[in-house]
Amino acid sequence: MPEKLNRKELLPIDGAPSLPEVHGSVSISTSRNFWKRLLGFLGPGFLISVGYMDPGNWATDIAGGSRYGYTLLFAIMLSNLLAILLQSLALKLGVATERDLAQLCRERTGKRVSILLWLMAELAIVACDLAEVIGSAIALKLLFNIPLIIGVLITGLDVMIILLLENKGFRYLEALVITLIGTITVLFGIQLWLSRPDMAAVAANLFVPHMSIVTDAGMLFIAVGILGATVMPHNLYLHSSIVQSRKYERTPAGKRDAVKLANIDSALALTLALFVNAAILIVAAAVFYKSGHYEVAAIEEAYKLLSPLLGVAGASTLFAVALLASGQNSSITGTLAGQVVMEGFVNLTVAPWLRRLITRSIAILPTVVVVWVMGDAGTEKLLLLSQVILSMQLSFAVVPLVYFTSKRELMGEFVNGQVMKWLGWAAAAVIAGLNAWLLMMTI
Repeated sequence: MPEKLNRKELLPIDGAPSLPEVHGSVSISTSRNFWKRLLGFLGPGFLISVGYMDPGNWATDIAGGSRYGYTLLFAIMLSNLLAILLQSLALKLGVATERDLAQLCRERTGKRVSILLWLMAELAIVACDLAEVIGSAIALKLLFNIPLIIGVLITGLDVMIILLLENKGFRYLEALVITLIGTITVLFGIQLWLSRPDMAAVAANLFVPHMSIVTDAGMLFIAVGILGATVMPHNLYLHSSIVQSRKYERTPAGKRDAVKLANIDSALALTLALFVNAAILIVAAAVFYKSGHYEVAAIEEAYKLLSPLLGVAGASTLFAVALLASGQNSSITGTLAGQVVMEGFVNLTVAPWLRRLITRSIAILPTVVVVWVMGDAGTEKLLLLSQVILSMQLSFAVVPLVYFTSKRELMGEFVNGQVMKWLGWAAAAVIAGLNAWLLMMTI
């Protein structure tokens, strides 16, 4: 049985670890039993999967389902496959180098490039947080009639939840997130059953793309929004960090085991996220598109129509509760990602509570201003636009990720093989190409 590692052995040699308050804090079983070791690794992937079922996904999926039926399901499948690939690269980067993506961008690129990547990452986090906070605020308004601006301020208190739970241990934070994911999954499973979708059409559109996705400007806009809502830049930074929260052996054999188990955790969590993400669009297609309500893009409008169209009292309430769980969950992980980006690029050395306050303020203040200026009417359009912005920022995280994981001097034995290298660059090209095509069609 391997000896227990002490705290000093867990720290990377060339600098402070990522998220130092949780780095190497979660014990892992040293048993030969695969399932016991896997249990210790379940968690980071589920924190990442939160971003794949956040309110931004709701906005794009509802708009896509109500306007185009099941056609855009392939965009969700493609996005999820890209997500599994890229998150696998992100977690491997964190385990192999014991640095997160933001730290490596600061340490391994020139100052100007590093600043550009940092600004793009911050813009992505602001766009992401806009969707998360507005989604939670809308849910609070629907359930408790709380004004939108007050709801935005209430959701900002999630930073206190993070600090409280992290003081007890990172596992407590993961437990809360997994509980909320379970709530969302069950509630949308019920919605899916109530909506009675055409499963033959679902299967056909999930696996076979339609050319209209790239030739129809409106459909492409929503498809790119789905991509931005699914493969999120901040998740790549976050995953490369929180995978290091596990207390595995920092040896080649220990890292190989860690990469294998972390990949299983990630794949399981993202498969669950695929179900939720697809379910939102399927429900919108089966309920709104089928009944001729083709322009339902607003979450509030979907809430009002769901119970009457399904003929089931309480369907709208289930929808709003799932939205609240989604918004709060993704807001928590968004705050963590903001800290990883801020610490990694700027190398902040301040108390954890102050770091959280700074990163949360950077993300939430623009949201408060937008809601204050535009009010309820403009929030839904902003939700869709925020996801397109996320997609356009994605290349600024994907390109460094693929580049770093393809460098043998940095990754050692964990360097991308030829197939993985080509897949990584192909994913980067698809993302950049779709965004360029959208920009050209818009102009």
